[in-house]
Amino acid sequence: MTAAEMLKKVDHTQLKAFATWEDIQVLCEEAITYGTASVCVPPSYIKKIYDTYGKKINICTVVGFPLGYSVTEAKVAEVERALADGCNEIDMVVNIADVKNGNFDNVEEEIRTLKKACGEHILKVIIETCYLTEAEKIAMCKAVTNAGADYIKTSTGFGTGGATKEDIELFKAHIGRNVKMKAAGGVSTLEDLEMFIELGCDRIGTSRAVGLLKGEVTQGY
Repeated sequence: MTAAEMLKKVDHTQLKAFATWEDIQVLCEEAITYGTASVCVPPSYIKKIYDTYGKKINICTVVGFPLGYSVTEAKVAEVERALADGCNEIDMVVNIADVKNGNFDNVEEEIRTLKKACGEHILKVIIETCYLTEAEKIAMCKAVTNAGADYIKTSTGFGTGGATKEDIELFKAHIGRNVKMKAAGGVSTLEDLEMFIELGCDRIGTSRAVGLLKGEVTQGY
């Protein structure tokens, strides 16, 4: 796989609390130049990005981020506002407390509700694997599949750990055929990027991929 092909699977990410508009502009310009799948940005920047770049760029944002314990109604409101502002893809954080309490029906229903709010737009479900047991991860694969979400995603990048080979392999064994995988959190080297793509991830969430690969893109690799 070429560098350009790998970048087409990258959600080019800037979610730091102190990200300035200048930081977001750099992110967007890089995304356009190097053809990343999207930019993943704070909700407060969506409208300004859309007003500045229009449909030149695919905008992804986060909902219930990073802790996930917002009530469902608040998450729905976030989704509706994000889509109205020009966003195309939503990465939601599940209610991790519900997962830990074994309330998987509640989690599944929340995902289903947010997918309904997204309509034809992509919904990625962040389950924050670093906090979950293997049994809980498997239960979340089932919930994400049953609720009709488009992706299962490993991590926010703000927890105690990020994506691992073992978690992606576990996802592959337990998600439905219509669910894709996104690895995020700690994807910091070219080897990481290549590994997760080879394991079957359709998206990679990282802020580092463009820096790792842009030299190779400009050289035609």
